[in-house]
Amino acid sequence: MKRVEVTFDNNVLVGFDKSDDAGVYRISDDVALVQTLDFFTPIVDDPFTFGQIAAVNALSDVYAMGGRPLTAMNIVAFPTEKFSLDILSDILRGGQDILTLAGVQLLGGHTVDDPELKYGLSVTGTIHPGRVIKNQGLAPGDVIILTKPLGTGIISTAVKADMLDEPYQRPFVDSMTMLNKDAAEAAADFNLHACTDVTGFGLAGHLKEMIGNSPVEVSVKASSLPLLPGFQEYSDMGLVPAGLYRNRDFIGEFCLIEKDVPRHLGDALFDPQTSGGLLLALPKADASSLLAVLHQSGIHDAALIAEVEESGEPRMVLL
Repeated sequence: MKRVEVTFDNNVLVGFDKSDDAGVYRISDDVALVQTLDFFTPIVDDPFTFGQIAAVNALSDVYAMGGRPLTAMNIVAFPTEKFSLDILSDILRGGQDILTLAGVQLLGGHTVDDPELKYGLSVTGTIHPGRVIKNQGLAPGDVIILTKPLGTGIISTAVKADMLDEPYQRPFVDSMTMLNKDAAEAAADFNLHACTDVTGFGLAGHLKEMIGNSPVEVSVKASSLPLLPGFQEYSDMGLVPAGLYRNRDFIGEFCLIEKDVPRHLGDALFDPQTSGGLLLALPKADASSLLAVLHQSGIHDAALIAEVEESGEPRMVLL
């Protein structure tokens, strides 16, 4: 079968060829649209909370581009023979709760009958064409800040195994239902060189995207990685999701892990995240000021996790 060639016009500022968080299309000298779509299967048992998490996750891609989300459309696959419509109602209420918090208008959506439950949203936002923040652009001397703790993959595996201890439940949910809105707004006043959010490819996968083909080395300080409570415990127990192994197989050769790094911190590098935080790259001189603003904004887990240095080839080191 002959492959269809795709040609972008000059108003496409970010297309699917860039592996970025969202597409960006310029509609005037001052306004561009930011468009994204995301949906997934439940990561928690409570339908309202699932709806919240899915909405936060979908909105995150717009924030990662530096944009402001304006409208959204629901996407639902629902097994009507398996669940009552009350569950669907709770999921949609959870999504609406987050949209209201974010100041985003729900315009409608589409539902299909499907054997497996899925929910998410398509989101449209706006941004000035000259202020788009892409996931690449690292420069030697930059540092990278992570705004949420890692560990949702392993913690959700404990949930599925019915092994998650009660004290670990609230931090897990609170992290995934926290909008990246405040973090993005705090970072908007700084000279960001790159930004992305951490989702299914894990920290390593998204750092690899940020590095691209740039001749830089990203040194991640293992002891600085913020982790969800319970992460080390369940990692040590071997409650590791299949996505972690896939990420390690796909990205592992790109990463050098120093031999004295504890195993659970190596797991944190590849753990697939749901509704994770932002990775913010900026000059080192500005990092302490941005961290202070993030902490003052209630983003207490934000931490400087990595430094960027010139290198003969693109690579990542966990030390």
